[in-house]
Amino acid sequence: MTTPLSEETEVGSYFISNYPPFSFWSTESNAAAHDALERAPDSALPLGLYLHIPFCRKRCKFCYFRVYTDKNSKDVEAYLAALTREVELYSRLPVMNRPFRFAYFGGGTPSFLSAKQLLSLVDRLREHVSWDDADEVTFECEPGTLTTGKLAAIRDLGVTRLSLGVENFNDRVLEENGRAHRSPEVFRTYDWARDVGFRQINIDLIAGMVGETHENWRDCIAKTIELAPESVTIYQMELPYNAVYAQGLQDRQIAVANWATKRRWVAEAFAELAAAGYQTSSAYTMVKDSSVRFVYRDALWHGADMIGTGVASFSHVGGVHFQNLDGFDRYVERLDAGELPLGRALKVTPRQLMIRELILQLKLGRIEADYFKTKYAIDVREEFRTVLADLQSSGMLEERDESLRLTEAGLLRVDSLLPAFFEPQHQGARYT
Repeated sequence: MTTPLSEETEVGSYFISNYPPFSFWSTESNAAAHDALERAPDSALPLGLYLHIPFCRKRCKFCYFRVYTDKNSKDVEAYLAALTREVELYSRLPVMNRPFRFAYFGGGTPSFLSAKQLLSLVDRLREHVSWDDADEVTFECEPGTLTTGKLAAIRDLGVTRLSLGVENFNDRVLEENGRAHRSPEVFRTYDWARDVGFRQINIDLIAGMVGETHENWRDCIAKTIELAPESVTIYQMELPYNAVYAQGLQDRQIAVANWATKRRWVAEAFAELAAAGYQTSSAYTMVKDSSVRFVYRDALWHGADMIGTGVASFSHVGGVHFQNLDGFDRYVERLDAGELPLGRALKVTPRQLMIRELILQLKLGRIEADYFKTKYAIDVREEFRTVLADLQSSGMLEERDESLRLTEAGLLRVDSLLPAFFEPQHQGARYT
């Protein structure tokens, strides 16, 4: 069931973000998505808004997201107009008869847009929706795209958390992996963000980038601690099929750290951060204190609805998963025609919804049996007795009263453990 720690990094998806796997979604289920959007929503379910800005200065060699590096200003404006039309169409549907609990500007690189473009976009969006009462508004940034003026504009959009895609502090490693920014821009941007008033900053790092060394990794953690962001998120390098590096690995032209090395580096980083006063928030994130919240993450991992707007974006509404069309022109054309740009969908069974929450909450390092009894009338300890016993015997999980808690070893490899909870038809299938 578990993956050996010595296994080499192979091409394919490792990080699990949803269930059932995306490879089971289809165009035939789009009608179910339309039906869910037309139904009166469950007012008890939080609602979030995701806005995908798919533009980047460069495409990272490990990136698998739908991003574009070749669009001119006319293309960008056409996309922003289409994004506004999509939000307008959603605003007319019953599903939106709730306030937003959270909003998230993701990418791509939202900070690729100029301050003028950002303010114009948000002015247009606010004709149809508002996130003024949201508990959290997050904005992803690439350090080299920021100025003090743009940061002030982002602040004025109502953003409460700035997420900086640092990934590494070594310019040689950044260049090798196709990152557009360099380390001096990180420090300059961080100071600017503090100066304009951001009080919740997250720094993203990646363990195991091509060219990484143990000495450099320790230096990256030391520099992160010196900056003292409110949270630090560390991902382990993976190579999905559509990443530039995936072909190089298949041809054996690049060397990528194995999983044992990456997990050791994350463990060392977490230990250093803990010594500096940080606390574990999930398998990927350390926070400076317990008051630092991740509303977007916690709401989604507990079954919230989310409308994902923009090319290739993912949504979850009323027990139905769906994804937008994943081509720039098709996305814009569908909205020019006044139609939602749905690409594929899947209606999820109650059991699958339960499994989805179970595996996502395990990423927090624990699940509460009482939560699942109350919400799904299922004792997960009995329902998954064999899987849980296997995890316990392999030292990955411990049972404490009504809680099931991953050990440090389990937390470091959580994504490799989750498929054991999948239904039989989904086990061994391609994830994306």
